[in-house]
Amino acid sequence: MKTRNIFLTVLISTLTTLAVILGYNKFQHNNNNPNFQATNIPSNYKYAGFLDNNGNPTGGPVDFTQAAAAAIPTVVHIKTKTLPRAVNNNLPQQRNPFSDLFGDNDMLNQFFGNGGRQRMMPEMASGSGVIISDDGYIVTNNHVVAGADQLQVTLSDRKTYTAKVIGADPAYDLAVIKIDANNLPFMLYGNSNDTKIGQWVLALGYPLNLEATVTAGIISAKSRTLGLNHDRTGGKAMAVESFLQTDAAVNPGNSGGALINTNGQLIGINSAIASPTGYYNGYSYAIPVDIVKKVVNDLIKYGSVQRGFLGAMFMDAGMMTSQQKQANKIPESVDGIYITDLVKNGAAIEGGIKVGDQIRKINGVSVNSGSELQEQLSNYRPGDKIKVTYERNGSQTTTEVTLKNNAGNYSIVKPVGMIDKLGAELETLDPKKAKELGLSGGVVVRKINDGAINDQTRMRDGFIITKANGKDVKSLDDLKGIIGMQKDVTITGVYPGYNEPFEYPLVLDDSGE
Repeated sequence: MKTRNIFLTVLISTLTTLAVILGYNKFQHNNNNPNFQATNIPSNYKYAGFLDNNGNPTGGPVDFTQAAAAAIPTVVHIKTKTLPRAVNNNLPQQRNPFSDLFGDNDMLNQFFGNGGRQRMMPEMASGSGVIISDDGYIVTNNHVVAGADQLQVTLSDRKTYTAKVIGADPAYDLAVIKIDANNLPFMLYGNSNDTKIGQWVLALGYPLNLEATVTAGIISAKSRTLGLNHDRTGGKAMAVESFLQTDAAVNPGNSGGALINTNGQLIGINSAIASPTGYYNGYSYAIPVDIVKKVVNDLIKYGSVQRGFLGAMFMDAGMMTSQQKQANKIPESVDGIYITDLVKNGAAIEGGIKVGDQIRKINGVSVNSGSELQEQLSNYRPGDKIKVTYERNGSQTTTEVTLKNNAGNYSIVKPVGMIDKLGAELETLDPKKAKELGLSGGVVVRKINDGAINDQTRMRDGFIITKANGKDVKSLDDLKGIIGMQKDVTITGVYPGYNEPFEYPLVLDDSGE
């Protein structure tokens, strides 16, 4: 017994000594290590899924090779050409048509002389696009193809096609073009709403006329507005911007190219850079794919974007200073989307929303700024029912509203044909009259009304159109086919009794969608 007690005493003493030594060492380590942290994982890491409960990383090293390999064949090089315009200044009994553009008829007459013409070199430009179907539909930026007479698309395998514009909308800065091809590789849509700050992304395109180029970066911000887009009238009120901001290197020529996630899925269309020089200087911006999908579907199906309007004017109170709130008579405590006015018989007022309410959610998705609200509404068309959560007097209420179009009804908005923008009563020239004038055909401008012809030229009633953009016009159908969706057109023709042809360059304002 005595020996046993002695053994137990020695054992306990030994263990106690070891415990004291280990505890002291740990104490010293904790106090000497400035980076020491508690063993509990912070909630922000748990939420992000970056570390497990034991503090171990959940993901392996980032590898972009598979995503790049999948995406490169679907990104195309778009080259545009705007044909030279020629204008004849010998219009009978009227001023030199250059004065319509430059306002100095006498100087231009001296420079060009009677019968003078201005010749301009073709304008060339390039950008990028993304194939979204195996039969040749391609999405790009509106500003890449706007005003172009010719579009050439080159695939990553260097095959080249001529493309046509299916539809475009400057308010979103998006366009759909198409090439005549089949069995093409195409890019799968991702989900931009699920993107997170800090997420790796790749930008693909054809910058600076280089071959297909891939750069990497992260999502550095969401729902950015830059004030770049405009509607079809040139105004900003109807423009939609909710950019993904990244630090992936993007340069001129990347416009219309792809922003993808590490799974190779499209999450945005590269659209702009923030730079004082015009070249990459830190940040680039992409249109979220959730907006792209809706716009593309509408342009292909309807020819125009079907926008659902809430019928409410608002201010971003959360972005305003106290002085700005005071100047706009907004309570200091208000943040987020503050309703300042309502459209009579609009969706919001019919849903019970009032001036002074604050919009908090659209179909359960939180919206804290005007850009976030626009992004959510961009998913819906006139006639769609959505749930709007708003705050009034500190309490939140959810109401169902039925979105309307900009005209205040639920009808599908059809695109206005470019030929209608001419603003003139047109008819095919009578074959007998054409023979008398020595013409093979043409279109008679019977009466000039309000429109591009009246606003931009001094054309007179009775003018006979024989060419448009250099192509022969023998009938009204010919003219419609040539103009199509072109935003710029040069009309060539004659006045009865005059042998000299006259040309009128026109920019067709395509507002009214």
